[in-house]
Amino acid sequence: MESTGVAEGLDSRIDGWRTYVLAHAGVEPNVAAVEARLRAHALALCGAGLSEEEAFLVALRRVAESDEVSGSLTRAYAEKHWSGPVDTDTEEASTRTGTTEFWVMLGCAVAAAIAIKVPTLFGFEFDGPDGGFFARNLSLFVLPLLAIYFVWKRRPAATAVMGVAGAFVAGAVFTNAYPFLPGGSTEVLTAIHLPIALWLAVGVAYVGGEWRSHSRRMEYVRFTGEWLVNYALIALGGGVLVALSIGVFDAIGLDAEPFVEDWILALAMGAVIVAAWLVETRRALIGGMAPMLARVFTPLFALMLIALLVGVGWTSGVIDIEREALILFDLLLVVVVALVLYGISARDPLAGPRVFDWVQLVLVVCALTVDVFALVNIAARLSEYGFSANRMAALGLNLILLVNLGWSARLQAGFLRRLHGFDHIERWQMRYLPVYALWAAIVVIAFPPLFGLA
Repeated sequence: MESTGVAEGLDSRIDGWRTYVLAHAGVEPNVAAVEARLRAHALALCGAGLSEEEAFLVALRRVAESDEVSGSLTRAYAEKHWSGPVDTDTEEASTRTGTTEFWVMLGCAVAAAIAIKVPTLFGFEFDGPDGGFFARNLSLFVLPLLAIYFVWKRRPAATAVMGVAGAFVAGAVFTNAYPFLPGGSTEVLTAIHLPIALWLAVGVAYVGGEWRSHSRRMEYVRFTGEWLVNYALIALGGGVLVALSIGVFDAIGLDAEPFVEDWILALAMGAVIVAAWLVETRRALIGGMAPMLARVFTPLFALMLIALLVGVGWTSGVIDIEREALILFDLLLVVVVALVLYGISARDPLAGPRVFDWVQLVLVVCALTVDVFALVNIAARLSEYGFSANRMAALGLNLILLVNLGWSARLQAGFLRRLHGFDHIERWQMRYLPVYALWAAIVVIAFPPLFGLA
């Protein structure tokens, strides 16, 4: 009787999906093949312990790339119903699953907090000559545990688990095999780029090994934005707690500052796992805060970039931008790409052009112009001072951003002219994600032997 009830519950949801697809498709598609896959995925997920609602929504995401039915329609339907209520007859089972997940999360968070302290047992110190070791390995103390949490939750195939594990092993080897000089440029570049490469490895665990799926990659992009928001809130709250704790203990004549300073980094490592768990337990809000902030700041950043371009032309010209300004420009371009991604993640792919789409085009075009300015100045510095690790890292990043922004501007303009659908823009951004991880891996693996360890 229970399996019959599950089948009937799925039937009603699949009927709703079929009605939506037939109503929104330009021509009547053949949904039979996709429906069979959808039903098979959903029943299998129900058998694994998920509720009907959760199983149906996850199954929708898995068949979103179907050739028979437009993937954008299925993704739009999934996004529309992602925040739907959970059936009351499965609420108790979901509560039990959530309790188990909490303890798994807590175990990973505690392990991350302890991992950052283990090197101190062998004489390593956060300050002084060992600071570079901790900076290079910071992501290796916590991201493997975050990946373990997602592997437990998503149950990916063994090949995906081995691939993720291999990425972390390779990162650990190349980060610690080279005899870096303390404070050298290649050591700093490794510390910056390793977390980028490993974060994409965590993404493979997050999507359950289905990294080829554009919709699953977009899920991870949404998760990343919400994780950043949650982590920032935890950090702000933690900062207030630390300040109050130090002040209160100081008022009674006890100096708590050394103890707090000794454990604050460990707590920050654990907070990485806690922030991820908070996003997972509030799935209805995934893509909520980050895209909302993107919509608020996109027009503001567009205005700022316009003013910046006017200011650069009015004061210095293209060739006179200093090294510090180039670094700020690169950070600005990265923020712009993030704004574009999160603006895309919250948008209805079936809706036509809107005012915000024009604002986003202005933002991308201005960022593209800034990127060209930066490349011209990097080329001038290479011509004047020669090649170095920092200059080549900046050149590679700016070229990658140039391709992304240039093609994004073309696709955005084509969408505004109604030459193609919005899904072309989304697919381009999702296809481009591995490029960032590849470049980060190149910097970590190849730059130290190419440019020296100083």
